[in-house]
Amino acid sequence: LLVSKDLGKHLLEVEDLLQKHGLLEADISAQTERVQALNAAALKFSELEGYQPCDPQIICNRVNHVQTCLEELEELAAKRRKELEDSRQLWTFFQEMEEAEAWIREKEKILAAKTCGRDLSSVMTLTTKHKTMLGELGNRRALLHQTMKKGEKILAKKSFSSVGIQEKMREVCLRWKKLEEVTGLHQQRLEDALNFFQFSAETDDLVAWLQDMYRIVSSDDFGHDDYSTQALLRKHRAVVDEVEKHRAAVLSLRKQLALLAPDHRQGVDVQIRVVEVEQLYGEVAEVAVLRTQWLQDALAVYRMFSEVHACEVWVDEKEQWLEKMEVPEELDEVEVVQHRWVEVVQQLVDGGHPSSDEVRSCQDHLNSRWNRVVELVESKKGQLSSVLKIQNFLLEC
Repeated sequence: LLVSKDLGKHLLEVEDLLQKHGLLEADISAQTERVQALNAAALKFSELEGYQPCDPQIICNRVNHVQTCLEELEELAAKRRKELEDSRQLWTFFQEMEEAEAWIREKEKILAAKTCGRDLSSVMTLTTKHKTMLGELGNRRALLHQTMKKGEKILAKKSFSSVGIQEKMREVCLRWKKLEEVTGLHQQRLEDALNFFQFSAETDDLVAWLQDMYRIVSSDDFGHDDYSTQALLRKHRAVVDEVEKHRAAVLSLRKQLALLAPDHRQGVDVQIRVVEVEQLYGEVAEVAVLRTQWLQDALAVYRMFSEVHACEVWVDEKEQWLEKMEVPEELDEVEVVQHRWVEVVQQLVDGGHPSSDEVRSCQDHLNSRWNRVVELVESKKGQLSSVLKIQNFLLEC
């Protein structure tokens, strides 16, 4: 049993042989006590004086022979245990290497079947799973490193042929290296996809914002009086500031596009998308400028209407005075009102205001009112000198 060359063909078989060898060692240990007791009893016969049933030398030789056989048996048992333990280390090494190969094959299949996602949410989910796999990869790398050390120790003992061990180590190392390369490539693809979908999401958000801004700046609400138009103009200026702040984001789109992976940045759709954003921003900025001008024009008209109202109030008042022959001797206030009115009208007409027709209509209306005043004044012979001043202003209008 102790000189058997059967060291097992796999780990389970070696474990079974070790269990059996443990029983044999226990049996040898039990027999050792028995042999030692028998040898001690036999040696007593070699020490008798007088009658000796056997030659003492024969007894001593016999005891020494039995002791030597027992020691050789113990040496064989120790030697076989070492051989079985070495065999267990060997098959443990091969089993761990096989487990490592199986794990590598499993991950290779997963990586081969994995996609990079179809949108930002799926890419982020896959990225999280990939990070988990990277953690598993690190743990498995440490285990493989320990197994490799075991293989090196087995080779150093030279108890077994080094061909199979070295071949297995070389094969697993190559597969592991390939797995890490594939893992790195897949991680890069995930990062590229993540950057692309983040870029697309940010672009979509920018487009949605620009579309909202276009609806705002293209509004046809210009207010209905001086106060409401001023309020709209203040709000519009805030919108213009926001549009200007987003100019940098629009201009940076091409730089961001250039940083994407070639297979992403060279796509026709994404390039068209960038051009569409740039064009949309240009339209928003252009319409915003036009709306600023339109609001300013509307504000100028409403202010002119305000001046017209002031003039009409004054004319009404003076008509009543003239009808009652209460024409004032001093016309300083009408000069002020008329001067302000003339300036406003002249600025609007000369500036080519889009509401020039309305301005001229107001001018004709006031001229008619002024003519009525003149008629009344002319009917009042005692107030001709004052009417002449009014008439001069009307002629200037």
